[in-house]
Amino acid sequence: MARIIAVANQKGGVGKTTTAVNLAAALAAARRTVLLVDLDPQGNATMASGVDKREVAANGCAVLLEEMPIGAAIVATAAHFDLLPGGSDLTAAELKLMDALAREHRLKDQLAPVAGRYDVILIDCPPSLNLLTLNALTAAHGVLIPVQCEYFALEGLSSLLETIKAVRRRLNPHLQIEGLLRTMYDVRNNLGNEVSAQLTQHFGDKVLRSVIPRNVRLAEAPSHGQPIHLYDRSSRGAIAYIGLAGELIRRERQQRPAGPGTGAPPPAARDEHVLATPTPNHLD
Repeated sequence: MARIIAVANQKGGVGKTTTAVNLAAALAAARRTVLLVDLDPQGNATMASGVDKREVAANGCAVLLEEMPIGAAIVATAAHFDLLPGGSDLTAAELKLMDALAREHRLKDQLAPVAGRYDVILIDCPPSLNLLTLNALTAAHGVLIPVQCEYFALEGLSSLLETIKAVRRRLNPHLQIEGLLRTMYDVRNNLGNEVSAQLTQHFGDKVLRSVIPRNVRLAEAPSHGQPIHLYDRSSRGAIAYIGLAGELIRRERQQRPAGPGTGAPPPAARDEHVLATPTPNHLD
C-alpha cells in the first residue's frame, strides 16, 4: 500500500511544487513506483513534469467529480513517475464539491483503487488552506512542509499546523508531520542560518536533515518541462533531492509497522510539540 504524502504550505513561493516534482523524480530514480497528484489549479507541477496541462484528455477535476475513474486520467512522464494532471478546472471542482456529502474524503476515495500500484503518492497542494488542501490532508499519511529560510519563514506556518491538528481530530487521526524541509538555503546568508537554527530549536527532529540550496539550474528546469534529475543530474539541486528521497525512505522504514487497518502509522506523540504554535524570535 502506498504511503501518501501531501506537500503543503499556505505560503507561496517556498518551493512546494519544485519539491513535489523533483522528489517524485528522485524517488522514481531510487526504483520506487510513484504517483504525483497535481491538486493546484495553477497546474505548475503538471507543466514542470513535461505534461502540457492544456492538452491532457482529463485531469484531477474529472476524478474529484467522479466523472472519470482515476486510472483513466493518470499519465506517464519521462522521469518514470505517473502523474494525475492539474489545471484551472480544479477551481470549478472545488466549488461543485462545496455541497457534496463527505466532500473532504473525495480524493481519498478516488486514490483507493490505485494505491496498491505505488510505493509513494505525492500530492502537490495549492498555496492556501482550502477544500482541495483539506482533501489532500484527509487522504495523506504525512505532510511534508517546505519552509523557505527567510525572514517570514514561519508566517502562516502556525495556521497550517492548526489545520493539521483539526484534520487529525475530525477527519484523519493517523495524519503525521512527515517533516519540515528547508528550501532556497544559502549557507553564506546569516539570516538563513538564523532561521534554520530557530526551526531546529523549535521543531527538533521534525526538521529534515536534507536542505535544498538556492540553485540556478533548479530554477531553470521547470521552464524546460523537466525535473532537475533529467535537466542537470550533476547540479547541487539534483543531488539535494536525491538526498531527500533517501532520507524519506529511511524514515519510512523506521516508522513501520503500520497502524491497524489503515496502511498508515498511528500519529506519534512526538508530533504534539510540533503542532504547538511557533513563536520565533525574529517574528516577535
